[in-house]
Amino acid sequence: MKTAARFLARTIRLATPLLSVGACIALAVGFLQFVQRVHALQPPATPPAADAIVVLTGGTRGRLEAGLALLNDGAGERLLISGVNRNLSDEALYDALAVSAELASCCVDLGRDAQDTLGNASETAAWARRWRFSRVLLVTDDYHMPRSYIELRLAMPGVTLLPYPVETRWADPGTWGSQPGSAGRMAVEYGKFLIVRLREEVIAALDREPPASGEASPHPDEAGLSVPSGTEDVAP
Repeated sequence: MKTAARFLARTIRLATPLLSVGACIALAVGFLQFVQRVHALQPPATPPAADAIVVLTGGTRGRLEAGLALLNDGAGERLLISGVNRNLSDEALYDALAVSAELASCCVDLGRDAQDTLGNASETAAWARRWRFSRVLLVTDDYHMPRSYIELRLAMPGVTLLPYPVETRWADPGTWGSQPGSAGRMAVEYGKFLIVRLREEVIAALDREPPASGEASPHPDEAGLSVPSGTEDVAP
């Protein structure tokens, strides 16, 4: 018995470094695939029909400009800008984005409760319920889209989300030499994505019930947003 225990302990000591190396390699490969797939994300040439549009603040100004352009083009009835800085007045924001008073009063809602992506999801879900929207265009930066899509999908399972990624330079490895911060930003985002993806799998395992009503958003795999976690081939 003691011999078996010693053998098991020795095996674990020898195997642990190998498993650690394997995990690191898998994560590195997953990260590179994450960057590659994010870099390939493109907004649809013709936005799909939607009831409304949500833009998640943070990142680049291009998010806001894209959301307003979609609203002006009639891609949705209303626009929610989620996560607006509480210290920024409505007038200052509208002035910076050249939003007319008429458009602001009829069709734009400003959400100021969200402090992060999870908050964006909660804020957007409440807004969609209030207006009874069932199809929402999700506008955010390309590198932020995979995580945002999962967060909002979990918060509003009865609503169909239509990704509209805004291109950024962060996911382009060609810029990493001149802008080292880009790689760091992507690495941080990949880590956050892994956490959210894990939470999604846990929730899915605990709750197998379908949405009560409405057309659910497709799984990230089906939406073309799936990226590897980097742990699929690592032994537990």
